[in-house]
Amino acid sequence: RYRNLYDNIEGISAQQLDNALHDMQAKAAAAEAAAHALDKAVNGSRPEDIAAGEAELQAAQEELSRQEYVRSQYELRAPADGVIRSRLLQPGDMAAPSAPVFKLSLLNRKWVRAYVPETDLGKLYEGQAAYIRIDSQEEMLSAQIGYISATAEFTPKNVQTEELRTALVYEVRIYVDDADNVLRLGMPATVKINL
Repeated sequence: RYRNLYDNIEGISAQQLDNALHDMQAKAAAAEAAAHALDKAVNGSRPEDIAAGEAELQAAQEELSRQEYVRSQYELRAPADGVIRSRLLQPGDMAAPSAPVFKLSLLNRKWVRAYVPETDLGKLYEGQAAYIRIDSQEEMLSAQIGYISATAEFTPKNVQTEELRTALVYEVRIYVDDADNVLRLGMPATVKINL
């Protein structure tokens, strides 16, 4: 009608005709979109739309997993249960990856540090039975050697006179079966090993 009015009697302006044509095209596009939506509602989504939606879902789940991992890295966690012995960094200090922040004493397996002279080192082996006695208890605790140091302590490596060789000592860790939880951190103990 607007076209006839404009062409035949010039009853409307060109602007009004353009507005009417634009409105007609917009309504035709909306009708086509509504027809597609009706077709999708009646017949279901196309396989490619379903595949695209599943890919978007998987990408969102992977991003969520990545964000959860990043968030977990901001939380400081100990590798095992224990007691904090000292703080190595203060609040506000820069922490680096894999750099210690706290000094932790583990409680899951208690051990006593002892030093053995080099002359007795050949008589020891990991897994060997040992006994621990503390001053506050008469009963000895059963234990076993769990670690023998590969390097000597207290004597410089460049001093190798025959007299000083016997002064070399090696750290040995004796793991204790402490079912009654009588041992405490830093407690002195006497170690007995049958050689």
